[in-house]
This record gives sequence, C-alpha cells and structure tokens, in this order.
Amino acid sequence: MLTGWTSPDQAAALPVAVLLPLLGCCAVLLLRNRPGARETASVISGVSLAAVVLSLWPVAGEGLRFQLWAWLPGLSLELALEPLGLLFATVAAVLWPVATVYAAGYLRAEQDPAQARFFVFYAATIAAAMWIALSANLVTLLIGYEVMTLATWPLVAHKGGAKARRGARTYVVVLLATSIGLLLPAIVWTWQLAGSTDFRPGGLLTGHAGSGVLTLLFALYLFGLGKAALMPVHRWLPAAMVAPTPVSALLHAVAVVKAGVFAVLKVTVYVFGLDTLRMSGAAEPMGWVAAFTLLAAGVVAIRSDDLKRRLAYSTISQLAYIVLAATLAHRVAAAGGALHLVTHAVGKITLFLCAGAIAVTTGKTRVSELDGLGRAMPWTFAAFVIASLSIAGLPPLGGTWSKWLLVQGAADAGQPVLIGVMMVGSLLSIGYLAPIPVRAYFRPPVGNADHGEARMSVLLPLVVTALACVALFLAADVVIGPLSMTLGEP
Repeated sequence: MLTGWTSPDQAAALPVAVLLPLLGCCAVLLLRNRPGARETASVISGVSLAAVVLSLWPVAGEGLRFQLWAWLPGLSLELALEPLGLLFATVAAVLWPVATVYAAGYLRAEQDPAQARFFVFYAATIAAAMWIALSANLVTLLIGYEVMTLATWPLVAHKGGAKARRGARTYVVVLLATSIGLLLPAIVWTWQLAGSTDFRPGGLLTGHAGSGVLTLLFALYLFGLGKAALMPVHRWLPAAMVAPTPVSALLHAVAVVKAGVFAVLKVTVYVFGLDTLRMSGAAEPMGWVAAFTLLAAGVVAIRSDDLKRRLAYSTISQLAYIVLAATLAHRVAAAGGALHLVTHAVGKITLFLCAGAIAVTTGKTRVSELDGLGRAMPWTFAAFVIASLSIAGLPPLGGTWSKWLLVQGAADAGQPVLIGVMMVGSLLSIGYLAPIPVRAYFRPPVGNADHGEARMSVLLPLVVTALACVALFLAADVVIGPLSMTLGEP
C-alpha cells in the first residue's frame, strides 16, 4: 500500500532496496557450487543496490513512504525516505560490492570450505541494513535491528571451533539482551506516551514527557542500541573479532556498528528532537558515558598487541564520537556525527582490509610482528597510513571535517570539557594507529619478507577505500548539504 507519494515508481524503490540483497542470497544459493558465478552474482547484486540507493538522492527530501502492513493505530511496518537514513543506506550499499570483491579474494586465499554460506549471510546483513536505514518508525527499525543480529551471528561463528562459538555466543547474547531488555521497553514506553512510534521531524516525544522521563528514556535507548557499543555494553564487539577479517569489516564499517550509531542519531533527531533534548538537559548524563567510552576504549586500544583487537577498541572509541554528537543536541554536532558515520566507515574498512591482507599474506596478526613489512607490502601500508590519518582527523583526509564539526558543535553547545575529551581522543587514535606503519616502515624485517603484496582482489579494494578517504576531504559538502533538510541549517 502506497501512502503519501506522488510517484509510485519512486516509492517502489524503497522495498526494492531491501529485496535486492535478498535476491543476492538466492543467487548465491543457486550458484553455490560455481565459485566464479556465485561471486559475480554477489558483486552484481551489490552494484545494482548501490545504483538504486544513489538514484534516490534527488528525491531525498520529498517524504516518500511505502506502507507494508498496519495492524494498530500508531503501529505499522513502513518504509520511508529521508536524508539521514539515505546516508546510512548509501554507506552500506556503496561499500558492499567493494567488500564482496575483497571477501572473495580473501576466502579463496584462505581456502575457506564454506564460502557460499558466508556470502548468503553477508547479503542478508545488507538487506537488514537497508531495512533499518529506510524504517519509518521504531517498530520497523526494531525488526530490522534484530534480523541483523541473527544474520551476522553465523558470520561471527564462521570459522568454527570453541573460540568462534564462544565469541559468537557473547555477540548474540549481549545484543539480544540489550535490545529486548532495554530497547523494546523504551519503544513501548514511547508508544504509551506519544500514541505512535513514527519518526517525526522535531521529535515524536516533544510535549509528551518531562525532563526526568526523557532522561531515563534516552538512557534506555542508547544502552538498548547495543550495536553503538557504549560501555559497559561493548564487549560483544571485541568478542566478535574471532570472525574472518571480511566479517570484521562488515561489523565495523559497512553495517553493524553503523546501524547502532545511525539508530542513535535517528532516535535523537526524530523521537526526542534536538531542541527538546537541549532544553530539558535529558541527554547530558549519557554524554559523559560517551566521553568515558571514547577515552577508555582508546587507552585499551593502545595497550592491545593483537591488531584486530586494537582496531576493535578503536571502533568503540570512534563510535563514541557519534554518540557524543547526539548527546550535545546541537545541529552542528549532529551534522558532524552524521559525517563521522561516513568518514569512519571508509577509514575503518580500509584498516580492516589492510589487516586482513597482512594476515592472509604473511600469517601475522600482532602489531609486534609487523616490523619491516612496509617494504614488502608498500601499497597496503600506504593505505593504512591514509586511513589512520583520516580517523585521527588530520588533513587532507575526510575525517578532518567530521572532527571539526564535532568540536564546533561542542563549542556552540558550551561544553569546553567535551572539546578536551575529543582532542585527547584524537591524540589517543594517533597513539594506537601510528606505531603500526612506523614499525612496518622503519624497523628491520624479522624473518622472511619476500612474500610481496596480497593478491589483486584483496589489494585493489583497500586502495579504492583509501582513495575514498581523500575524496571525502574534497567533497564533504556533498554529504553535509542534504542533511540540512533533516537537521536544519547549522
């Protein structure tokens, strides 16, 4: 059933964006015994999805809606188009085919025996990401959120063995416990207060609750959205590092954690409203939780020798910037948080692709083992340097502008202490990322370093995403501009 659209063809693109990855799942199953055809079908599905999602940008502000099912007043399954959701959909859709090419090369190099199963659940995760990005209300979002958890669970356990099963168990228990125990009650409470679960410009709860209720409800949402990895509900993320590196890239950059911080921004803007949060002060306590997470995760990252664990805690720290932006309840900060969702996605997928290229080529997974590898793998470590500088917020990389807007938003909100927290967080990011290429380039190699770069299907995607870090510095306004329709002019 179509509601509120002037063009049925445009509205139909919303469910198509969800269905395309599911068709990719079916294609992989049908071609499971033909590796080349199976991987080609996955890439075609990804490119097709990217084309559909990018085609929606010219109509991002027209308020398109596609109702799937309505069963009670204020409760329905419905898809809708708005710039913030389309931004997340674009990140997932554009990075999916790049990650698929990489995953195909990586799994072949590993001689993985369950590649077809991997690509089925990979595509299912992207379908869940599209559903979340295009959700018109909290109920629709919750369903996609839970499906994503269940679709990624087999990917985390993909390697098999006791360690993988233990990591997958921690992953699914923490995420389901937080969503069912905290997020679901928050949604029910919101429905009781406002009589609806729809995302509304200006905030669904505006005028329906006092500051005390808003403070408690905001905390329930932010902890209930466990994929945002706020401490102390963050342990699922390092536990999930038992998964193959392409899964880690999916978790950290393409879909899972980005679904968490996207949902935080979406709830902040459309359920609470920036003005309501700012005037009530309801977001301030969670701002300090985000600040603590930002700094504590950075310290743990510095102390971690395992490369993927270091990158995992880096992700926790960097996600906290986006949550902190939401708690500032300021338009400039929210715009910075949305831009950081993009710049971190591109930078972090590059870092994980580099880590995977190193592991699959040399077998080395610890920072202390990387001495001298920069001479044997110059392209891989050059990409690592570029992504690291972007995540630290240094020019001329995309992360410069997101960090700048976050600091500016904190200044406009009158929060000098949080500006200091952000600055220290950037110094910590240099502290845990810079030693990796320094060891690789400037220390003598240990043992045999004649292996050279990874195969081209592994190397090319990480070079492309590194170049995207540079492109985002030059074209950040392309991301920020459309968000003015959602956040208001800064």
